[in-house]
Amino acid sequence: MPDHHRIIQTQPAPQPRQRMAGPVVAGVVPGQPAIVIRQAAALAYNLGVGLVLAYVDVTRYLVEDHDGGDDTSAPIDPDGVDERDDVEGAAASIREQMGAELGADDTGWSFVTLAGEPAYALARLAESVHACVIVVGTRERGVGARLEEFLIGSVAVHLTHRQHRPVLGIPLDPHPIKGGS
Repeated sequence: MPDHHRIIQTQPAPQPRQRMAGPVVAGVVPGQPAIVIRQAAALAYNLGVGLVLAYVDVTRYLVEDHDGGDDTSAPIDPDGVDERDDVEGAAASIREQMGAELGADDTGWSFVTLAGEPAYALARLAESVHACVIVVGTRERGVGARLEEFLIGSVAVHLTHRQHRPVLGIPLDPHPIKGGS
């Protein structure tokens, strides 16, 4: 075929890639293995973004302020005065664990306490801070964990259905790989 009949295929110009700019949001709970905090911090560091660690107090619910002020929360059981001390103690314990894990870390991090259903609260926080990803730990194995997941569901699964950000699940108790070579 003569040169002037040769078909030249052109590729569209590549779209410039945008770097992830918002912080990594990580859900944390009391007694959670430190791997969740460490992996979230490593991800934030590698992306060059901040880290927001969030504890969701499920004994409180969100009360939206329709007058333009900040939303507040109220206890599910208003007679459970002692429960508030337990929640503040849990938050302080988590903050202490994070300080121990991330004290010398180069990643700028912060800690917040939220109220309500965990997936909704984390999605709402991620939206407000323009998070690039949400990190959560998986449940540990066992009958109790399976029953809890059956009754209330998985936070990671709920998050993937309720908002548009990527969700990264950190395995806390992975099953060993069987079979193979």
